[in-house]
Formats: sequence, structure tokens, C-alpha cells
Amino acid sequence: MGEVNDVMNREAGKELEAIRNEIEVLGRRAKEASRTAAKLKAEEKARGLLSVASELRSQAEYLLAENEKDLRLAEEKGVKASLVDRLRLTGERIDGMAVGLEQIAALDDIVGEVLEMKKRPNGLRIGKMRVPMGVVGIIYESRPNVTADAFGLCFKTGNAAILRGGSDAIHSNLAIVHVIKEGLRKERLPQDSILLVENTDRESVNAMMGLRGLIDVLIPRGGAGLIENVVRNSVVPVIETGTGNCHVYVDEGADYYMAADIVENAKTQRMGVCNACESLVIHEKAALEVLPMIASSLLRHDVEIRGDERARAICKEILPATEEDWGKEYLDAIISVKTVDSIDEAIAHVNRYNTGHSECIVTRDYANALKFQDEVDAAAVYVNASTRFTDGFEFGFGAEIGISTQKLHARGPMGLEALTTTKYIIFGDGQIRA
Repeated sequence: MGEVNDVMNREAGKELEAIRNEIEVLGRRAKEASRTAAKLKAEEKARGLLSVASELRSQAEYLLAENEKDLRLAEEKGVKASLVDRLRLTGERIDGMAVGLEQIAALDDIVGEVLEMKKRPNGLRIGKMRVPMGVVGIIYESRPNVTADAFGLCFKTGNAAILRGGSDAIHSNLAIVHVIKEGLRKERLPQDSILLVENTDRESVNAMMGLRGLIDVLIPRGGAGLIENVVRNSVVPVIETGTGNCHVYVDEGADYYMAADIVENAKTQRMGVCNACESLVIHEKAALEVLPMIASSLLRHDVEIRGDERARAICKEILPATEEDWGKEYLDAIISVKTVDSIDEAIAHVNRYNTGHSECIVTRDYANALKFQDEVDAAAVYVNASTRFTDGFEFGFGAEIGISTQKLHARGPMGLEALTTTKYIIFGDGQIRA
């Protein structure tokens, strides 16, 4: 028995070593490609992005057929509907990916931009210039549109990208990367600007986290478990994207019809995404009139509502909430309801349970609107608008690499600037230090 275990352990060790070697090869290819990508002219990058956008549209049937393989496997596994929706490609969503690349192509090229230039007393001119990160590694789950979005933003900023999608979207991701490379090939641009980790073993994630010196920054996109694993264990610098326990607070004296529309949109327009509303907070003086309106609209979408005692006293359809519900990112047809006595209590509740993503107040009180925006700690804080707008496409970035909930370097939807760093450029005429 001991000999059998020894053999199995040796085989497992060989498999792990093979995965690590495979990822290191990708890292070296990406590092080489990043040096070429950093030198591309603005017109070359725009031409490549437009070529890929055209290729996505022309190969839509192929992409849908490959995506269908992933959808069938997900349904066979009993994956919940909201998560299957994240995985699904449609003709409209493929066109949306293409439009995103076209928008990125039309944006100003910020690489090489000189942000400031100052003259020192000794005559040195010291400036700061925007430059690419180098190699951007992205680890993500489910949503295959991330593959195109990540490529577009990385390519525009002169970076190479190593992408590791989830096993549930492997057929879709392989197809999208194939199409992207074909678009680049037609314009004679470096195809290794995008590389996909085809091995879906979890060890491939660990291997990426160890590629310090080959990968310059890692961006995890997905559930709390994935993000925590990368943040805790990566030796490569990480930009942390966050889960989304997003709140809508309905203030005393809010426009109740507006509130009902905003909550319905924020919760039900797409339920399996990080900017969907998971928690409703409502002023007790508004609850009696507006909560039945909101509950009615949510129940039409088969949303399960879990609330505190005051909310349940108003609407018999509301189920009892537990402490766990206040901090839960459901990614499903469930929402929590908390009743409060003041805006201060609302802000305290939001700040205690939110994940730093997106928060909203519905109010007609200008002072309360400003107070909420000033005091709520989140990457995006809305007044009278759905949290579903926290998105790079909606913010005019063309796409996004993720939504950062950390406070260093980048926060909120991450567009072109988040994928660049800076270097100092110094001009002299012979100065030497005394």
C-alpha cells in the first residue's frame, strides 16, 4: 500500500511540475510580447482593435456554437439560472464586445503621455510619463465577455495579457481568444499580446501567483473565495476586485415611484453580477407606503425578499432575515430589507455590511444626498440612479478590466489608466551632483 501511495504522489508531483512549467512558458512568451506591445504606435493599436471587433462579428455563429457547449455542461451540473446567464453569449452580447473594442480604439492613447514637467533650480527638468504595466495576469470566472474586454484594454495600453478563465467557460474562452488572434494576425500584430491558460486545474492559478518577475500585476475577478485566495497567496502584486453587496437606501420623502423603478432595475436587470442590488435599506417613515410597491415589483420577478420585523409587518410576503443576510452577496433572486430610523442609521448599516462596491440613495433631500455621498465608503456612490451603472462601458471607458474595491492605485471600474504606471523622465545639460 505504501508503494502505491509513493507512486501516486510521484505522479501527482510530476503533474504539478508540468503545470508550473507550462505557465512559466506562457509567462516568458507574454513578457517578450509585452516589449513589442509597448512599442506599438497608436494607429497600430487602433487598427488591431478594429480588426478584432470585425472578426468577433463575422465569427459570431462559431462563438455561439462553442458557448453552447459550456451552457449545456452548466445546465447538466444544475448551475443556478443567474450564473448560467453570466456564462451565456448572445448575438447582442457578442456585438456588445465588438462595440466595446471599437470604443476603446476611439479613445485617446494615454501611453507616453507626460503628466507633469517641472524645472529644478539646478536646471534639471523632471517629468512623469505614463507607461504600460508590462504583463497583466487576469484570473476570472464565468463571464466570457471578460476575455474580449481584458484584451482590448491591455492591448490599448501596450500590455500583454495572460488570461485564466474558469473551467465552466473554457470552450467560449478558447473560441474568443482564437478569434482575437485571427484579428491580430490579419493586421500583422503580435498575437502573443493575448495568451490563454488552457489548463483549468486549480494549480494553474497557484502557478500564476508565483510568476513574480514575469507577470507584473494580477487581477482576480470572481467570487469571494477566488479573490481571497489570490490576495492572500500571490507573490505577484495584486489589484483587488471585490464582491458586490450593493445597497439601495430609500430616504424619507423619496420619490416612491422612482425608488421602486431603481430597486427593480438594480436587482432584476441582471441578478448574477457584482453591481446588482442585494440589500434594500428603507427609512421607517417611507416604508409603509413604498415597501409594498417595491415588494410587488420584485415579486413579479420571483425575487425572494428577506426582511426585519418592521418590514415583515408591512408585507406578509417578506420572509425573516438573519444576521448573515445583511452582508450577503446573493448573485441570485434574493434581496434583504432593513428598516432604519434615520439617514445616520442607514449610513452606519451600509458601511458595516457593504463590500466597498456601489451604493445608492434615493432622495429628494439635497443635504441628505450630499451626506450619503460624503460618508458612505464605497468605490461608487449614487444619488437617484441604479447601481447597475457601475461598469466601464457605462462610464465611457469602452470596457473594464474589473471593479476595484481597494484604495491603492485604482478604485472603481478600471479602464486604461488603471493598466498603466508611470516613470520619471529627466532632462539635463550636463548637471552633476555635488
